[in-house]
Amino acid sequence: MPEFSYTDLLPLGADDTEYRLLTTEGVSTIEAGGRTFLQVEPEALRLLTETAMRDIAHLLRPAHLAQLRRILDDPEASPNDRFVALDLLKNAGIASGGILPMCQDTGTAIVMGKRGQNVLTSGRDEEAISRGVYDAYTKLNLRYSQMAPLTMWDEKNTGNNLPAQVELYATDGDAYKFLFMAKGGGSANKSFLYQETKAVLNPKRMLAFLEEKIRSLGTAACPPYHLAIVVGGTSAEYALKTAKYASAHYLDAMPTEGSPLGHGFRDLEMEQQVFELTQRLGIGAQFGGKYFCHDVRVVRLPRHGASCPVAIAVSCSADRQALGKITAEGVFLERLETDPAKYLPDTTPADLDGDVVRIDLNRPMDEIRAELSRYPVKTRLSLTGPLVVARDIAHAKIKERLDAGEPMPQYLRDHAVYYAGPAKTPEGYASGSFGPTTAGRMDSYVEQFQAAGGSMVMLAKGNRSQQVTDACRAHGGFYLGSIGGPAARLAQDCIKKVEVLEYPELGMEAVWRIEVEDFPAFIVVDDKGNDFFTEGDTGPVLTIGRR
Repeated sequence: MPEFSYTDLLPLGADDTEYRLLTTEGVSTIEAGGRTFLQVEPEALRLLTETAMRDIAHLLRPAHLAQLRRILDDPEASPNDRFVALDLLKNAGIASGGILPMCQDTGTAIVMGKRGQNVLTSGRDEEAISRGVYDAYTKLNLRYSQMAPLTMWDEKNTGNNLPAQVELYATDGDAYKFLFMAKGGGSANKSFLYQETKAVLNPKRMLAFLEEKIRSLGTAACPPYHLAIVVGGTSAEYALKTAKYASAHYLDAMPTEGSPLGHGFRDLEMEQQVFELTQRLGIGAQFGGKYFCHDVRVVRLPRHGASCPVAIAVSCSADRQALGKITAEGVFLERLETDPAKYLPDTTPADLDGDVVRIDLNRPMDEIRAELSRYPVKTRLSLTGPLVVARDIAHAKIKERLDAGEPMPQYLRDHAVYYAGPAKTPEGYASGSFGPTTAGRMDSYVEQFQAAGGSMVMLAKGNRSQQVTDACRAHGGFYLGSIGGPAARLAQDCIKKVEVLEYPELGMEAVWRIEVEDFPAFIVVDDKGNDFFTEGDTGPVLTIGRR
């Protein structure tokens, strides 16, 4: 019988994070019972949360930006890899101004805190933290995405992005430590749990299993990804939660070897093998190449002998998280990069102008389709003219009209449709952050809409199902992929006018008409039934200047 010995399931090493001081107010110490206690006022929790949510909506970690720059400097990166990386760096520069968030889906606010036993609060910590989330989302140009269930079938947007997901834990020490995250729907939807058996626990079988599952991630969540894989877990939900933390690099300081005590550890060798696997897939940074992932984290956990959960999660190009802490010295937040421009190369816009097909969206739809039909999938486009914007709820409403025998709205017959939903529009701007949403959510509508003469040219992010390819071949339609991630750059540089066409009561889910200029896109699915993501050769057809 082994002697009792305790270990944390996820033991962490020293914290080498660079923090900045927000305030020394709202924290104090008192002596009682021979111990020194840290008193934390609700305002300190509110301020820390509000500032964290503001920062992660607009700023990125220096390490993430350095990884984007490495793509530009890698001679083995594809031109499309470099094109996406450069656009994401430009987007980071615009977002750092604090007006336009880096992504239009400003996410679910997630806060995880660990309160030491010598920390005293009012006891209503979740409320103070939620107030900080509320203040950030209502004051800034962020989007409200949380739907309150009124009945099993009916929902209403809460109008302030609450509720937040707040999880607080007890630990030892005299500090209150936090992880703040903003998780968009596209990234959250790429969290998966697989209930496997011991049969997967050998190198050959594991790599084959992971290749299949990683391929299925697709590009809808805006790669390059920070990919996390967790093998094992005391429960299914613990495996998934660990994968989320690992994708945020929260577990980087874990041990790199296991022990009979049963704690988790990082498998560095497996991380390298999986990273090399992702580079061989050919998917690249959205449109073919090497950089499907920035990096990989693989965590091995203990498991019940009859259960072997495997969890996969990603953090997307909007890599939004920051650490915070409250100590006797004050309230601190992780220092994110305020000057992303330092990571940009000496590349001018002229370097990117070659081999780009310019599409005039002011022409009749038949002429636009005839022009697109001249080019193969993978062709890079620059779109100028009007687009109609419609996503989930608008599609559902239009389907109801078609099912009732009504005609397809003329605006979907005359114009290309952009799947997107804007963040709030700052004063003096034509648009708030307005990047593409995940195309796959609208797949089930395409056949019916195209048969009725609408949605003949679609614009969004990520791969589509076979039913979309079949519909485009049957009806002469096209799916164009836009770069997922640079929502701030698209708002500032490409979107010149925004107006509501229909369903204004739906807020950001309304049908919009927008005017765009030099809006970047690629042909992903054409009218001949070719699909970029299912072709064997995912190499680029275009060249982009590089210095």
